[in-house]
Amino acid sequence: MNKNTQNLKEQAAVRAVEFVKPGMVVGLGHGTTTIFAVRRIAELLQAGGLKNILGVPCSIQVEKEAQHVGIPLATLEEHPVIDLTIDGADEVDPNLDLIKGGGGALLREKIIAQASRREIIVVDESKLSPALGTRWAVPVEVVPFGWRTQALYLESLGADVKLRQDENKKTFTTDQGNMILDCQFGPLLQPAELAAKLNARTGIVEHGLFLGLATDLIIAGAEGVRHIERTK
Repeated sequence: MNKNTQNLKEQAAVRAVEFVKPGMVVGLGHGTTTIFAVRRIAELLQAGGLKNILGVPCSIQVEKEAQHVGIPLATLEEHPVIDLTIDGADEVDPNLDLIKGGGGALLREKIIAQASRREIIVVDESKLSPALGTRWAVPVEVVPFGWRTQALYLESLGADVKLRQDENKKTFTTDQGNMILDCQFGPLLQPAELAAKLNARTGIVEHGLFLGLATDLIIAGAEGVRHIERTK
């Protein structure tokens, strides 16, 4: 990540934290942008600007970061309704639909998004796209058993499928112990149709098409920070 992109992500994250109010249960998304939000929330807690905040992390990595900076944590079992979640995205279309999962936490991210009253997505302007799939593959989380059958199914839908590997060139595994198939479909004209086909397939645990979940989009770019709300 270059310094300019890092600065833009931090600007967007800081703006998103302005929506966090005392007493809220806050979903803490996964990824580089969200880490800036986690650190900003911690700063405000330490300074007394925020009080009585509980964070619900989307991944083990974010849980460790939140613990490190002193954010009190809770679980979805304790608080099944989340007031507000701050998360990032890999690609955003004009309808505020998203591709997520580049960091591998899509399953937990979607569970928390669906439990949230407000889902604020923070991005730099490079993540904006005319159609999902133009710049990013769709991550598909699958159980290890029979994963090659899922790869064949995804290929039958038109995808170029790659099994995700970690930095050591070993098979990447999610916090739930699953695998991820990165599926390059190209620009998606009907993402909801693809989502329905993925949802219907046994062995596919979840996918990175987040449709209709984002309520707000905060974009940092060369001309400043913009806030867009989903049309009711």
